[in-house]
Amino acid sequence: MSEKLKVGILGGTGMVGQRFISLLENHPWFEVTTIAASARSAGKPYEEAVGGRWKMDTPMPESVKKIMVMNVNEVEKVASQVDFVFSAVDMTKDEIRKIEEQYAKTETPVVSNNSAHRWTPDVPMVIPEVNPEHMEVIRFQKERLNTTRGFIAVKPNCSIQSYAPVLAAWKAFEPYEVVATTYQAISGAGKTFADWPEMEGNVIPYIGGEEEKSEKEPLRIFGHVDEERKEIVPAVSPVITCQCIRVPVLNGHTAAVFVKFKKKPTKEQLIQALKDFRGIPQELLLPSAPKQFLRYMDEEDRPQVTLDVDYESGMGVSIGRLREDSVYDYKFVGLSHNTVRGAAGGAVLCAELLKAQGYISRK
Repeated sequence: MSEKLKVGILGGTGMVGQRFISLLENHPWFEVTTIAASARSAGKPYEEAVGGRWKMDTPMPESVKKIMVMNVNEVEKVASQVDFVFSAVDMTKDEIRKIEEQYAKTETPVVSNNSAHRWTPDVPMVIPEVNPEHMEVIRFQKERLNTTRGFIAVKPNCSIQSYAPVLAAWKAFEPYEVVATTYQAISGAGKTFADWPEMEGNVIPYIGGEEEKSEKEPLRIFGHVDEERKEIVPAVSPVITCQCIRVPVLNGHTAAVFVKFKKKPTKEQLIQALKDFRGIPQELLLPSAPKQFLRYMDEEDRPQVTLDVDYESGMGVSIGRLREDSVYDYKFVGLSHNTVRGAAGGAVLCAELLKAQGYISRK
C-alpha cells in the first residue's frame, strides 16, 4: 500500500485541474486517487470526461485515465476517499466559498487555486517563500469552522508572482510606491490559441478584476497574523497601482515594474538581494521548491517568455533589465509561469509546506 497521501482534485477536468494532475504525476508525497467535477462529467472515466480537451504539453498520465470522475457536489462521498483536496472548481465565488467550506467541515484540508477565499480574514493566502508564517492563522479558522483538521488555504493571483516576491526580497530597502503593468498569457483565462483564435496577433487592455487583485493581494501577503483579531491584517505599504493586459502568449506573465524606496539601494545591492533570497521551501528541500527562486539575468533582452518561462520547471521567477529610472528609483522586468508557479504549482508547494508544518497528514 502506498505511503503517499491520497489527494482529490476538485474541478479536475479544467485547465488548472489538468495542470494539478500533470504536476502530481510521480510526486514523492502525494498521489491523485480521486477526481471530482461537474455532474455532466461524473460517472465517466477521466480520459473520457476530458475527451479532446486535454491542454497540457505532456500526455495525460496513465495512472488517472481510468479513475471514475465523481460529482464534486457529493461532498461527503468525495471527502471520505482522500486525505486532502486541491480545489480548481469553475463556479461562482459564492458557490466556491460554500463548497470549499463544506469540504473543510468534513475534516478535509482544502488547498485552493481559486480567488473566492483570498480575502476571508482567517484563510491564509501564501507564497511559501514569502509569508509561510501566515499558516498560523489556520488555528483560528478551525475554531470558526469547528474542525480539528479541516481548513482552507489559498495561493494568490497568478499576475503578482512576477513582482511581489521581488518586492519581498527588497524589503530591507523599504519599497513604498510601485507601478506595475502585467502582460498576461491566455492560459490565465483557461484558453489555448485553438480556443481563442482572435487573440492571435492581438492585445486586449482589460482583464476583469485583475487590476484590483494585483494591487491589493501583495499587501495581504506582506501583512501579519493579528492574534487578538484572529485574522490576517494586510500591510499598508507599498502602495501599488497596476494595469493588466492580455497578450498573445500561451504561458507566462511578464511584468514591467517601477519602484520607489525609502532607503535607496545601489543596483548591486538589489541584484545581490535577489540572488540571496531564500525561504522555508528551499531550507526544507520541499519537492516542488525551486533551488534558486529568484534569478537575475544580465542580458539586455531577457527575460523572454520563449526562453525563460520554464525556469526551474516553471517554479522560479526571472528578473532582468534592472536600472535606475528618471521618475522612480528603479525599474525592472519580471517573468513567471502563470499556470505552474502562478496556479497549480504554487498550490502544490503550499500543500508541501502544510505537510511539513504538520497541518496535512493521513486521515
